[in-house]
Amino acid sequence: MDRKQQKVSVRNLVEFLLREGNIDSRRGTRLADREAMLAGGRIHRKIQGRMGSDYQAEVPLKKVISRGEYELVVEGRADGIIRGFGPVVIDEIKGVYRELDTYEEPERLHLAQAKCYACMYAEEQGLEQIGVQLTYVHLETEQIRRFRETYSLRELSLWMQELTEEYGKWTDFSWEWQKQRDASVRELEFPFPYREGQRELAVSVYRTINRKKRLFIQAPTGVGKTISVLFPAVKAMGEGLGEKLFYLTAKTVAAQAARDAFDVLTRQGLRIKRVYLTAKEKLCPMEVMDCNPQSCPRACGHYDRINEAVFTFLQEFDDGTREQLLFWAERFSVCPFEFALDVSSWTDAVVGDYNYAFSPTARLKRFFGEGVKGGYLFLIDEAHNLVERAREMFSAQLCKEDFLEMKKKAKPYSRRLVRELERCNKYLLVKKRSCEEYELQTDISEFLLDLLRLSGVIRQLLEEDAIPEIAEELRDFYFQIGQFLDVSERVDEHYVTYTWHGEDRRFYIRQFCIDPARNLRECLDKGNSAVFFSATLLPVNYYKELLSGETDDYGVYARSPFDAGKRSLLIGRDVSSRYTRRNEAEFARTAEYIRKIVNARQGNYLVFFPSYQYMQQVYEQFLMRKRASVSCLLQTGNMNEEKREAFLDRFREKSKDTLVGFCVMGGIFSEGIDLKEDQLIGAIVVGTGLPMVCREREILRNYYDEKNGSGFEFAYLYPGMNKVQQAAGRVIRTEKDRGVIALLDERFLTRSYLGTFPVEWQDYQVCTLDTVEGFVRRFWET
Repeated sequence: MDRKQQKVSVRNLVEFLLREGNIDSRRGTRLADREAMLAGGRIHRKIQGRMGSDYQAEVPLKKVISRGEYELVVEGRADGIIRGFGPVVIDEIKGVYRELDTYEEPERLHLAQAKCYACMYAEEQGLEQIGVQLTYVHLETEQIRRFRETYSLRELSLWMQELTEEYGKWTDFSWEWQKQRDASVRELEFPFPYREGQRELAVSVYRTINRKKRLFIQAPTGVGKTISVLFPAVKAMGEGLGEKLFYLTAKTVAAQAARDAFDVLTRQGLRIKRVYLTAKEKLCPMEVMDCNPQSCPRACGHYDRINEAVFTFLQEFDDGTREQLLFWAERFSVCPFEFALDVSSWTDAVVGDYNYAFSPTARLKRFFGEGVKGGYLFLIDEAHNLVERAREMFSAQLCKEDFLEMKKKAKPYSRRLVRELERCNKYLLVKKRSCEEYELQTDISEFLLDLLRLSGVIRQLLEEDAIPEIAEELRDFYFQIGQFLDVSERVDEHYVTYTWHGEDRRFYIRQFCIDPARNLRECLDKGNSAVFFSATLLPVNYYKELLSGETDDYGVYARSPFDAGKRSLLIGRDVSSRYTRRNEAEFARTAEYIRKIVNARQGNYLVFFPSYQYMQQVYEQFLMRKRASVSCLLQTGNMNEEKREAFLDRFREKSKDTLVGFCVMGGIFSEGIDLKEDQLIGAIVVGTGLPMVCREREILRNYYDEKNGSGFEFAYLYPGMNKVQQAAGRVIRTEKDRGVIALLDERFLTRSYLGTFPVEWQDYQVCTLDTVEGFVRRFWET
């Protein structure tokens, strides 16, 4: 029987154990990552190709170390091995923008990486000595500087033994913890009596993970989808079907649901280490987030303290909540965000935003970087949100006026920078003059080359700290350019590039990701299995096409466990929110509908509108009609957390009066809120939720018309009806709830809209302004 293994890459090993000193965003790892993304691979291949027949490129190496019950496997790929006259030489190539004459010796981590490869190869081949060569290449000039040194095998073996012994402390801890976790998982039982369909749902999740497939789940509120998905995933992980669980969410509220579910399972005896990742801005203890040792005392010497902080935290805590992370980071005087990321390397589960797995700029490279993969299990909550989020993640844009502004700032400091900025500005100026409203672009290769040159100049200036007066603005601009260049490498038939004149009178160029499935699959394929779940994942083939690109992925429709008789679904057939019908008479008619519905029974109601403007018009009409005992709340734009909670607290208060909240579909109150029993007894949805006709919606429509003849559905209908279903789902949250859902638009009765209804909505009733109050009263009297 094969012994179990704990694996680590050479790069991760040396970076983890040998890192030291400060966090410094002015010239930190983010810039190093950028250089590797932009030109590192290209320059590696170019140099390797020049080296002749004695040079063997990209050689995989592995060292297996027995640690008692398991094996520690150190593995990696040497850039090159030179065999000729004299000792064999390991070649490690590093592309840099730093001037090569400033290197007096190799960088410590680069040399350590090369020494690991040298040790592994010398042991494998039985060599008594071996050379180590660091090849530094300037990514712009392609100038080369080499450092070479020869080591004995004994010297390298002792050095690497110390390294792996130090790392063994961590893997020993991890191994012992996994045994405890797996033992607790074997004893774990589902924590509640199964509701109707819940057991089948859990079985589907386990089967999907066991088969290393993907599953899409449509599960209405009340099914208990969070625990139904999490429980079988934990069971599967305990049986060796996955090594790390990623619970990915769109909003903080969903992360809280995951935390609650984990807490339920731990009370049942589960031992599982999990960490809840929070945005850097929300964790930073400083008034101004400026990550360098001059501005932040925790950045100073962070890497000297971080490993001790992480190791002691893991020994004392299983639950890495925001509060605990902040407390521990303060105790060890380390950055709480970087601390949380390092903790995540050793936990069984990571809960966080979609960005941490999918975003090309924010994904956790320790798990999802180039060439990195693992036995990951992805649980993707509220997956309907991922379509638009992913489109934005994999799109990028630049503004012409930003080049002009940066040119003005750079003028006193660098002629070369000014020249490159002007080159980019001139390109965009030509495009601006030929563009009326917006214009599709078929070839921007000239602009991309200009951006590459500009990026190289900025990179060098930042490395040399040549213009500290504008370094912060320049760094931000550099990352914008880098993101645009990154996206350009992804552009294919699933993208459209276009220019347009913004409403702010600025001119933009955008690479727009229409279909993000291929990009998402790139991340998903790094793991074993993925489960997408939501209360509104209809039609499921639409989401399969956009989230995985494979319509043969598994799909499950979980039926609602609630009594349909406790919910009345009405469709108003004599009212519409069409643009051609938006007038005072229609606003008044809609307000009268709302008045009659809320007058039928005292209680709390939410009314959802397609826009703030439409909401305001109807709100004003309603105020002229409502009873004195009816109070109103109005959602405003950019409500902060405090105002949002104050709004919801009004619904949680006991009152004899009626409360009507006016909200916008797709906003902060249309999903992710949980008002139970008498806290909410009605949801009125005004309009079909269709997105506004705009530039990108029409681009989507044209693309899908050409691809599958469903342009209107993909661009407007399905996204709109998702918002309708989310809003309507605010009513009936538990088996004790009763409530009314009213859909106010005649279009809901057409075939295309009815075809998007969930099964639970097939018992709808059609009403008019004259009959709606009677329908509602009869419902409440039964």
